[in-house]
Amino acid sequence: MYCSLLSHCSVKSQRTSCLRGLSTLIGPHQSLEVQNSVYISQSADPFFNITFEDWLFRHSPPDKPLLFVYRNSPCVVIGRNQNPWKEVNMTALRSSGVPLIRRRSGGGTVYHDLGNTNFSIHLSRRTFDRRATSQIVLRAVRSLGIEHASVNDRNDICVGDDKMSHRRTVDLAHVSGSAYKLVSARAYHHGTMLISTRLDTLGDLLRTDKETMVTAGVASVRSPVCNLQQFNHRVEHSVFTSAVVDEFRKEYHLGEPTDPTQYIDETPRELPYIEKGIIELQSWDWLFGQTPQFTYTIEKIFPWGSAIAEVRAKHGVILSCALRAPEAALSPVDRADLKQLETSFEGKMYGSWPQPNRDSPGIVVADVENWLAEMLR
Repeated sequence: MYCSLLSHCSVKSQRTSCLRGLSTLIGPHQSLEVQNSVYISQSADPFFNITFEDWLFRHSPPDKPLLFVYRNSPCVVIGRNQNPWKEVNMTALRSSGVPLIRRRSGGGTVYHDLGNTNFSIHLSRRTFDRRATSQIVLRAVRSLGIEHASVNDRNDICVGDDKMSHRRTVDLAHVSGSAYKLVSARAYHHGTMLISTRLDTLGDLLRTDKETMVTAGVASVRSPVCNLQQFNHRVEHSVFTSAVVDEFRKEYHLGEPTDPTQYIDETPRELPYIEKGIIELQSWDWLFGQTPQFTYTIEKIFPWGSAIAEVRAKHGVILSCALRAPEAALSPVDRADLKQLETSFEGKMYGSWPQPNRDSPGIVVADVENWLAEMLR
Protein backbone atom coordinates (compact mmCIF):
# COMPACT_ATOMS: atom_id res chain seq x y z
CA MET A 1 0.00 0.00 0.00
CA TYR A 2 2.82 2.39 0.81
CA CYS A 3 5.36 1.51 -1.89
CA SER A 4 3.75 3.45 -4.70
CA LEU A 5 3.90 6.61 -2.60
CA LEU A 6 7.39 6.39 -1.15
CA SER A 7 10.23 7.69 -3.25
CA HIS A 8 12.58 5.08 -4.73
CA CYS A 9 10.44 2.20 -3.42
CA SER A 10 7.73 1.79 -6.01
CA VAL A 11 8.38 -1.79 -7.14
CA LYS A 12 6.17 -4.41 -5.53
CA SER A 13 8.88 -7.04 -5.66
CA GLN A 14 11.15 -4.76 -3.63
CA ARG A 15 8.55 -4.55 -0.88
CA THR A 16 8.20 -8.33 -0.91
CA SER A 17 11.93 -8.82 -0.68
CA CYS A 18 12.07 -6.42 2.26
CA LEU A 19 9.54 -8.52 4.14
CA ARG A 20 11.20 -11.77 3.14
CA GLY A 21 14.59 -10.49 4.22
CA LEU A 22 13.21 -9.57 7.62
CA SER A 23 11.49 -12.89 8.13
CA THR A 24 14.42 -15.08 7.21
CA LEU A 25 16.51 -13.58 10.01
CA ILE A 26 14.14 -14.87 12.66
CA GLY A 27 14.28 -18.30 14.25
CA PRO A 28 13.94 -19.85 17.70
CA HIS A 29 17.47 -18.85 18.70
CA GLN A 30 18.16 -16.10 16.19
CA SER A 31 18.07 -12.33 16.49
CA LEU A 32 17.16 -9.55 14.09
CA GLU A 33 19.73 -6.90 13.22
CA VAL A 34 18.83 -3.27 12.61
CA GLN A 35 20.33 -2.60 9.18
CA ASN A 36 17.98 0.00 7.69
CA SER A 37 17.18 3.60 8.61
CA VAL A 38 13.47 3.67 7.76
CA TYR A 39 10.95 1.14 9.09
CA ILE A 40 7.22 1.16 8.30
CA SER A 41 4.90 -1.21 10.09
CA GLN A 42 2.08 -2.95 8.27
CA SER A 43 0.57 -4.11 11.54
CA ALA A 44 -2.17 -2.19 13.37
CA ASP A 45 -1.65 -4.06 16.64
CA PRO A 46 -0.69 -1.40 19.22
CA PHE A 47 0.97 -3.93 21.54
CA PHE A 48 3.22 -5.11 18.72
CA ASN A 49 4.03 -1.67 17.32
CA ILE A 50 4.84 -0.09 20.69
CA THR A 51 7.05 -3.05 21.59
CA PHE A 52 8.77 -3.12 18.20
CA GLU A 53 9.51 0.59 18.58
CA ASP A 54 11.21 -0.17 21.89
CA TRP A 55 13.13 -3.05 20.28
CA LEU A 56 14.42 -0.75 17.54
CA PHE A 57 15.46 1.78 20.16
CA ARG A 58 17.37 -0.80 22.20
CA HIS A 59 19.01 -2.65 19.31
CA SER A 60 19.94 0.00 16.72
CA PRO A 61 23.57 1.21 16.42
CA PRO A 62 24.21 4.18 18.76
CA ASP A 63 24.97 6.73 16.03
CA LYS A 64 22.40 5.58 13.46
CA PRO A 65 19.47 7.91 12.60
CA LEU A 66 16.30 5.83 12.42
CA LEU A 67 12.66 6.50 11.56
CA PHE A 68 9.75 4.22 12.48
CA VAL A 69 6.21 4.94 11.22
CA TYR A 70 3.11 3.02 12.27
CA ARG A 71 -0.55 3.34 13.11
CA ASN A 72 -2.69 1.45 15.57
CA SER A 73 -6.21 0.15 15.88
CA PRO A 74 -8.20 2.13 18.49
CA CYS A 75 -6.47 2.38 21.87
CA VAL A 76 -5.66 4.91 24.58
CA VAL A 77 -1.97 5.29 25.40
CA ILE A 78 -0.78 6.89 28.63
CA GLY A 79 2.73 8.07 29.48
CA ARG A 80 5.23 6.11 31.53
CA ASN A 81 4.64 8.24 34.66
CA GLN A 82 0.93 8.91 34.45
CA ASN A 83 -2.11 8.03 36.52
CA PRO A 84 -4.69 6.22 34.32
CA TRP A 85 -7.61 7.08 36.63
CA LYS A 86 -6.73 10.77 36.44
CA GLU A 87 -6.14 10.79 32.67
CA VAL A 88 -8.83 8.53 31.24
CA ASN A 89 -12.59 8.16 31.52
CA MET A 90 -12.37 4.56 32.71
CA THR A 91 -16.14 4.00 32.56
CA ALA A 92 -16.31 5.09 28.90
CA LEU A 93 -13.17 3.09 28.14
CA ARG A 94 -14.64 -0.12 29.53
CA SER A 95 -17.89 0.46 27.65
CA SER A 96 -16.06 1.01 24.36
CA GLY A 97 -13.84 -2.04 24.64
CA VAL A 98 -10.83 0.11 23.64
CA PRO A 99 -7.61 -1.14 25.30
CA LEU A 100 -5.51 1.01 27.61
CA ILE A 101 -1.73 0.88 27.18
CA ARG A 102 1.09 2.41 29.22
CA ARG A 103 4.00 3.22 26.92
CA ARG A 104 7.65 3.22 27.94
CA SER A 105 8.26 6.94 27.37
CA GLY A 106 7.05 10.02 29.20
CA GLY A 107 4.60 12.61 27.97
CA GLY A 108 0.83 12.80 28.04
CA THR A 109 -2.17 10.67 27.17
CA VAL A 110 -3.19 10.19 23.54
CA TYR A 111 -5.87 8.36 21.57
CA HIS A 112 -4.84 6.23 18.60
CA ASP A 113 -6.92 4.89 15.74
CA LEU A 114 -6.34 4.26 12.03
CA GLY A 115 -6.85 7.96 11.35
CA ASN A 116 -3.80 8.78 13.46
CA THR A 117 -0.23 8.14 12.25
CA ASN A 118 2.64 7.68 14.70
CA PHE A 119 6.23 8.59 13.94
CA SER A 120 9.37 7.86 15.92
CA ILE A 121 12.77 9.46 15.23
CA HIS A 122 15.75 7.77 16.93
CA LEU A 123 19.19 9.38 17.17
CA SER A 124 22.42 9.34 19.08
CA ARG A 125 21.89 11.08 22.40
CA ARG A 126 24.84 13.40 21.80
CA THR A 127 23.23 14.77 18.61
CA PHE A 128 19.61 14.62 19.75
CA ASP A 129 17.74 17.94 19.47
CA ARG A 130 13.98 18.02 20.11
CA ARG A 131 13.53 21.20 18.14
CA ALA A 132 15.36 19.77 15.13
CA THR A 133 13.29 16.57 15.02
CA SER A 134 10.11 18.63 15.35
CA GLN A 135 11.19 20.67 12.35
CA ILE A 136 11.43 17.48 10.26
CA VAL A 137 7.78 16.74 10.96
CA LEU A 138 6.80 20.38 10.47
CA ARG A 139 8.42 20.45 7.03
CA ALA A 140 6.56 17.26 6.13
CA VAL A 141 3.22 18.84 7.10
CA ARG A 142 3.97 22.03 5.19
CA SER A 143 4.96 20.02 2.10
CA LEU A 144 1.35 18.78 2.03
CA GLY A 145 0.11 22.31 1.35
CA ILE A 146 -0.56 23.14 5.00
CA GLU A 147 1.78 26.10 5.14
CA HIS A 148 0.29 27.69 8.28
CA ALA A 149 1.51 24.85 10.52
CA SER A 150 3.92 25.74 13.34
CA VAL A 151 5.80 24.28 16.31
CA ASN A 152 4.90 25.51 19.80
CA ASP A 153 7.06 25.76 22.92
CA ARG A 154 6.47 22.09 23.76
CA ASN A 155 7.53 21.05 20.22
CA ASP A 156 3.99 20.04 19.27
CA ILE A 157 2.70 20.73 15.75
CA CYS A 158 -0.19 23.21 15.61
CA VAL A 159 -2.32 24.45 12.74
CA GLY A 160 -4.53 27.53 12.46
CA ASP A 161 -6.23 29.48 9.70
CA ASP A 162 -3.78 32.31 9.13
CA LYS A 163 -6.13 33.93 6.60
CA MET A 164 -7.92 35.48 9.57
CA SER A 165 -4.76 36.57 11.40
CA HIS A 166 -4.98 40.17 10.13
CA ARG A 167 -8.38 40.59 11.82
CA ARG A 168 -8.07 38.70 15.10
CA THR A 169 -5.82 36.49 17.18
CA VAL A 170 -5.95 32.95 15.82
CA ASP A 171 -6.30 30.04 18.24
CA LEU A 172 -4.09 27.22 17.04
CA ALA A 173 -5.24 23.61 17.32
CA HIS A 174 -2.89 20.70 17.89
CA VAL A 175 -2.49 18.07 15.20
CA SER A 176 0.51 16.40 16.82
CA GLY A 177 1.78 15.79 20.34
CA SER A 178 5.23 14.52 21.31
CA ALA A 179 7.00 12.41 23.91
CA TYR A 180 10.65 11.53 24.42
CA LYS A 181 12.91 8.86 25.85
CA LEU A 182 16.63 9.12 26.57
CA VAL A 183 19.08 6.44 27.70
CA SER A 184 22.86 6.44 27.89
CA ALA A 185 23.61 6.36 24.15
CA ARG A 186 20.27 6.79 22.34
CA ALA A 187 17.26 9.10 22.38
CA TYR A 188 14.01 9.27 20.49
CA HIS A 189 11.25 11.71 19.75
CA HIS A 190 7.95 10.07 18.96
CA GLY A 191 4.59 11.59 18.36
CA THR A 192 1.14 11.34 16.89
CA MET A 193 -0.26 13.01 13.79
CA LEU A 194 -4.03 13.45 13.68
CA ILE A 195 -5.10 12.97 10.07
CA SER A 196 -8.69 11.72 10.14
CA THR A 197 -9.05 10.38 13.66
CA ARG A 198 -12.40 10.17 15.47
CA LEU A 199 -12.18 13.33 17.54
CA ASP A 200 -15.54 12.61 19.19
CA THR A 201 -14.24 9.28 20.49
CA LEU A 202 -11.00 10.95 21.56
CA GLY A 203 -12.99 13.48 23.58
CA ASP A 204 -15.25 10.88 25.19
CA LEU A 205 -12.38 8.68 26.35
CA LEU A 206 -10.02 11.43 27.54
CA ARG A 207 -12.60 13.67 29.21
CA THR A 208 -12.31 13.31 33.01
CA ASP A 209 -13.60 15.26 36.00
CA LYS A 210 -11.28 14.17 38.82
CA GLU A 211 -10.05 17.61 39.87
CA THR A 212 -9.68 16.47 43.50
CA MET A 213 -7.36 13.61 42.55
CA VAL A 214 -3.85 14.80 43.41
CA THR A 215 -1.13 12.68 41.85
CA ALA A 216 2.65 12.64 41.90
CA GLY A 217 2.58 11.60 38.24
CA VAL A 218 2.78 13.72 35.11
CA ALA A 219 -0.49 15.38 34.08
CA SER A 220 -1.45 15.80 30.44
CA VAL A 221 -1.71 19.32 29.02
CA ARG A 222 -5.22 19.64 27.62
CA SER A 223 -5.34 21.39 24.25
CA PRO A 224 -7.81 21.84 21.38
CA VAL A 225 -7.13 19.38 18.56
CA CYS A 226 -7.98 19.01 14.89
CA ASN A 227 -7.24 16.73 11.92
CA LEU A 228 -4.96 17.49 8.97
CA GLN A 229 -7.83 16.61 6.64
CA GLN A 230 -9.63 19.73 7.87
CA PHE A 231 -6.94 21.70 5.99
CA ASN A 232 -6.23 19.31 3.10
CA HIS A 233 -8.78 16.56 2.48
CA ARG A 234 -6.32 14.64 0.27
CA VAL A 235 -3.97 13.88 3.15
CA GLU A 236 -4.11 10.30 4.42
CA HIS A 237 -1.74 7.87 6.12
CA SER A 238 0.40 6.89 3.15
CA VAL A 239 0.70 10.49 1.93
CA PHE A 240 1.86 11.75 5.33
CA THR A 241 4.19 8.75 5.69
CA SER A 242 5.81 9.54 2.35
CA ALA A 243 6.32 13.19 3.35
CA VAL A 244 7.93 12.29 6.69
CA VAL A 245 10.21 9.70 5.09
CA ASP A 246 11.34 12.21 2.45
CA GLU A 247 12.13 14.91 5.01
CA PHE A 248 13.90 12.44 7.29
CA ARG A 249 16.11 11.22 4.43
CA LYS A 250 16.93 14.78 3.40
CA GLU A 251 17.84 15.77 6.95
CA TYR A 252 20.26 12.89 7.46
CA HIS A 253 21.42 12.44 3.85
CA LEU A 254 20.13 8.88 3.54
CA GLY A 255 19.87 7.44 0.04
CA GLU A 256 17.12 4.98 -0.81
CA PRO A 257 19.13 2.70 -3.15
CA THR A 258 21.74 1.86 -0.50
CA ASP A 259 19.36 2.07 2.48
CA PRO A 260 15.90 0.93 1.34
CA THR A 261 12.75 1.39 3.36
CA GLN A 262 12.01 -1.70 5.47
CA TYR A 263 8.37 -2.77 5.63
CA ILE A 264 7.56 -5.10 8.49
CA ASP A 265 4.74 -7.48 9.29
CA GLU A 266 4.29 -9.16 12.67
CA THR A 267 6.91 -11.83 12.10
CA PRO A 268 9.22 -10.25 14.72
CA ARG A 269 6.67 -11.31 17.38
CA GLU A 270 8.73 -14.51 17.53
CA LEU A 271 11.70 -12.66 18.95
CA PRO A 272 11.91 -13.32 22.71
CA TYR A 273 12.42 -9.60 23.48
CA ILE A 274 9.27 -8.61 21.59
CA GLU A 275 7.20 -11.52 22.85
CA LYS A 276 8.13 -10.64 26.44
CA GLY A 277 7.47 -6.92 25.82
CA ILE A 278 3.97 -7.54 24.46
CA ILE A 279 3.11 -9.65 27.49
CA GLU A 280 4.45 -6.97 29.84
CA LEU A 281 2.36 -4.20 28.23
CA GLN A 282 -0.80 -6.22 28.92
CA SER A 283 0.05 -7.06 32.53
CA TRP A 284 -1.62 -5.41 35.52
CA ASP A 285 1.77 -4.77 37.12
CA TRP A 286 2.86 -2.62 34.18
CA LEU A 287 -0.42 -0.92 33.31
CA PHE A 288 -1.62 -0.06 36.84
CA GLY A 289 1.22 -1.10 39.13
CA GLN A 290 3.46 1.67 37.74
CA THR A 291 1.04 4.40 38.85
CA PRO A 292 2.70 7.00 41.11
CA GLN A 293 1.21 7.71 44.51
CA PHE A 294 -2.01 9.73 44.54
CA THR A 295 -4.78 10.94 46.84
CA TYR A 296 -8.42 11.21 45.84
CA THR A 297 -10.81 13.22 48.01
CA ILE A 298 -14.52 13.07 47.21
CA GLU A 299 -17.71 14.22 48.87
CA LYS A 300 -21.40 13.43 48.43
CA ILE A 301 -24.52 14.80 50.08
CA PHE A 302 -27.09 12.16 51.10
CA PRO A 303 -30.54 12.68 52.65
CA TRP A 304 -28.98 11.95 56.05
CA GLY A 305 -25.98 14.29 55.57
CA SER A 306 -22.68 14.57 53.70
CA ALA A 307 -19.93 11.98 53.54
CA ILE A 308 -16.26 12.56 52.68
CA ALA A 309 -13.77 9.91 51.58
CA GLU A 310 -10.03 10.40 51.25
CA VAL A 311 -8.32 7.54 49.45
CA ARG A 312 -4.54 7.17 49.22
CA ALA A 313 -3.01 4.75 46.75
CA LYS A 314 0.43 3.87 45.40
CA HIS A 315 1.41 1.54 42.55
CA GLY A 316 -2.27 0.84 41.98
CA VAL A 317 -2.84 -0.43 45.54
CA ILE A 318 -4.99 1.36 48.13
CA LEU A 319 -2.99 2.37 51.20
CA SER A 320 -5.87 3.82 53.19
CA CYS A 321 -9.45 5.07 52.94
CA ALA A 322 -10.55 7.60 55.53
CA LEU A 323 -14.34 8.09 55.82
CA ARG A 324 -16.09 10.97 57.56
CA ALA A 325 -19.83 11.38 58.16
CA PRO A 326 -21.86 13.57 60.55
CA GLU A 327 -21.91 12.06 64.03
CA ALA A 328 -25.62 12.79 64.41
CA ALA A 329 -26.41 10.51 61.49
CA LEU A 330 -24.41 7.57 62.84
CA SER A 331 -25.58 4.89 65.21
CA PRO A 332 -22.99 2.85 67.11
CA VAL A 333 -23.47 0.10 64.54
CA ASP A 334 -22.93 2.58 61.68
CA ARG A 335 -19.67 3.76 63.24
CA ALA A 336 -18.40 0.22 63.55
CA ASP A 337 -19.46 -0.65 60.01
CA LEU A 338 -17.80 2.48 58.56
CA LYS A 339 -14.57 1.60 60.37
CA GLN A 340 -14.77 -1.92 58.96
CA LEU A 341 -15.45 -0.48 55.51
CA GLU A 342 -12.33 1.71 55.81
CA THR A 343 -10.05 -1.18 56.70
CA SER A 344 -11.55 -3.42 54.00
CA PHE A 345 -9.96 -1.17 51.35
CA GLU A 346 -6.41 -1.44 52.60
CA GLY A 347 -4.17 -3.50 50.32
CA LYS A 348 -6.82 -3.80 47.60
CA MET A 349 -6.10 -3.02 43.96
CA TYR A 350 -7.54 0.39 43.11
CA GLY A 351 -10.60 -0.10 40.95
CA SER A 352 -11.54 -3.45 42.48
CA TRP A 353 -14.34 -3.44 45.00
CA PRO A 354 -13.70 -5.07 48.40
CA GLN A 355 -16.33 -7.34 49.91
CA PRO A 356 -16.75 -6.43 53.61
CA ASN A 357 -17.82 -9.24 55.91
CA ARG A 358 -21.14 -7.72 56.91
CA ASP A 359 -24.57 -9.35 56.65
CA SER A 360 -26.94 -6.36 56.62
CA PRO A 361 -25.37 -2.88 56.76
CA GLY A 362 -27.44 0.07 57.89
CA ILE A 363 -28.67 2.65 55.39
CA VAL A 364 -25.77 5.05 56.06
CA VAL A 365 -23.06 2.48 55.39
CA ALA A 366 -24.97 1.01 52.43
CA ASP A 367 -25.20 4.46 50.83
CA VAL A 368 -21.49 5.11 51.34
CA GLU A 369 -20.53 1.69 50.05
CA ASN A 370 -22.61 2.03 46.87
CA TRP A 371 -21.24 5.54 46.28
CA LEU A 372 -17.64 4.41 46.60
CA ALA A 373 -18.29 1.42 44.35
CA GLU A 374 -19.27 3.89 41.64
CA MET A 375 -16.55 6.48 42.24
CA LEU A 376 -13.46 4.30 42.74
CA ARG A 377 -13.39 2.51 39.40
